[in-house]
Amino acid sequence: MLVAMAVGVTWPHPLLVIGCVALIGSRQLGLAILMHEAAHGLLHHNRRWNDNIGRWLCAWPMGLSLRAYRSYHIRHHTYAQQTEDTDLPLSAKFPVTKPSLVRKLLRDLGGITFLRQRVLPLLASLLGNRRMERSDWIFLGSHGVALSIAWLAGAVWVYFVFWLLPMATWYMMVLRVRNIAEHACVPTGDDPWQVARTTTASAWARIWVAPYFVNYHAEHHLFMSVPCYRLPAIHQALVADKVLEQRQTPVADSYWNVLSEASGA
Repeated sequence: MLVAMAVGVTWPHPLLVIGCVALIGSRQLGLAILMHEAAHGLLHHNRRWNDNIGRWLCAWPMGLSLRAYRSYHIRHHTYAQQTEDTDLPLSAKFPVTKPSLVRKLLRDLGGITFLRQRVLPLLASLLGNRRMERSDWIFLGSHGVALSIAWLAGAVWVYFVFWLLPMATWYMMVLRVRNIAEHACVPTGDDPWQVARTTTASAWARIWVAPYFVNYHAEHHLFMSVPCYRLPAIHQALVADKVLEQRQTPVADSYWNVLSEASGA
C-alpha cells in the first residue's frame, strides 16, 4: 500500500494513479480481511495481542470497530444462509439481471455506495438527525488522523487521492464482489458444506480482488479456527479426496463466472 502511494506520488501519471488507487483499494480490503481474522482470534495466539493488532492496525485505519464486527460476524457463522444470518441481505437479492449488477458495480466505483453507507449517516449524526454512534467516532478519528498526517507532510492531496478515493471506490466494489462470491446463489439451510462458495483465484485476482486467501470461503466456514494461510492446503486435501464434489460444495472457477451466475436472472 505504501509502495503504491509512493509510486503514485513520484510519477503522477493519470493511468498510473488509477492503478495505484485500485491497488490501494485492494489492500484496504486486505486490512478488513485481517480484521476478520482477528475477530476469529487468528492473528495471534495471545488474545490481548490479537485484539490490539486487529483493532489498531487493521480495523481502526478502515474506520471500523473490531468489537462490533466480531459480535455481528459470529452470528453470521452461527446462522449462515438461514433467516437469522446477519449477512443474508447481502446475498439473498441474487441473482439479479446483468444491467442491475452493472449499475451496482458502477455505483460502487463512482463513490455513491460509500456516500450512502458511510458519509450520509455520519452527516445525519453531526446534524443531530440521528444519535452519534461509536462507529461514527471511530470513522471520524481514523480519517482525522490520516488527514492530519498528510497535512503535516505538506501533501493533503495524498489523503484524498491515495486513501479516501480508493476506500470510496475500488474498495467498495471489491467488497461487493467478495460478498457475492462468498454466499450469493448458494443453497439456503443448515448444511455447512453448502452455505458458502470457494472461488478459484488467479495470481491477478489475488492481487486485485482476493487478498489473504479470502477466496477459500467454504473452507473457512467449515474450519473457522484455521488461519487464512492454511486454507489453500485444506482445499487441496478436500479436492484430492473428492469431498467437496461429494458434498456438492459450491466451487467457482473464477470471479468472472461467479458474477455471471449472480447476474443470470
